[in-house]
Amino acid sequence: MTSSHKTQVALITGGAGGIGKAIAETLAAKNITVVISDINTEKGVQVASTLEGLFVEADLSSAEGCRTLVVQATQRYGRVDILINNVGVQHISPIADFPEEKWAAMIQLMLVSPFILTKLVWPLMAQRGGGRIINMGSIHSHVASLNKSAYVSAKHGLIGLTKSTALEGAAHGITANAVCPAYVKTLLVESQIADQAKTLGIPEAAVIEQVMLEPAAIKRLIDATEVAELVAYLCSDKASAITGSAFDIDLGWVAR
Repeated sequence: MTSSHKTQVALITGGAGGIGKAIAETLAAKNITVVISDINTEKGVQVASTLEGLFVEADLSSAEGCRTLVVQATQRYGRVDILINNVGVQHISPIADFPEEKWAAMIQLMLVSPFILTKLVWPLMAQRGGGRIINMGSIHSHVASLNKSAYVSAKHGLIGLTKSTALEGAAHGITANAVCPAYVKTLLVESQIADQAKTLGIPEAAVIEQVMLEPAAIKRLIDATEVAELVAYLCSDKASAITGSAFDIDLGWVAR
């Protein structure tokens, strides 16, 4: 799916920072035009401008926002070849105290919006004979952690969506895979460290050592560029036979 010219277009949600930004930078370096959306408009505009791409301000928690993103991308470039469903949020709370509206909002953003975006780009990919869909899962696509019921539910659901998309997309040359990292050095993880420390009543250093890295075989956080390189491979022609899979980049977290 790579080319010497910028003929392909990748749509990346949550692309202003963290994993999304690393993916945008990696794909742009491979001559793929990037369209990013993010709640942080200032940083999103900056990243898109630096990468000679497009930033779209859209509320992905609504179907209309998803349509806005795809419409603006196609109006500018006329195609979407790669969809990276990366946007995510976190809320740490026991089930008994979890606000229902917050729980539903997280599912909407991290599971429903990837479905809607997949549906919207589907005909664009099919008419060109193929495409790549990457859903950013997590170790929490496989296992659960305390006080993360919404996040875990959404990430588990993404695996099911990935498999269904792969089966239906095969006839159209569309592949779908999930990438499931353990804890990556991002602002989202930094906020989780602070939240977990408060909830569990332990120092932040203890959260990293006892919660995030204790189950891992390799005792370090992951760099976002490591995840981005895996995503870029799955978007390439070399990965055309790979679909319906979940790739763990997890320091051996779920090997137990």
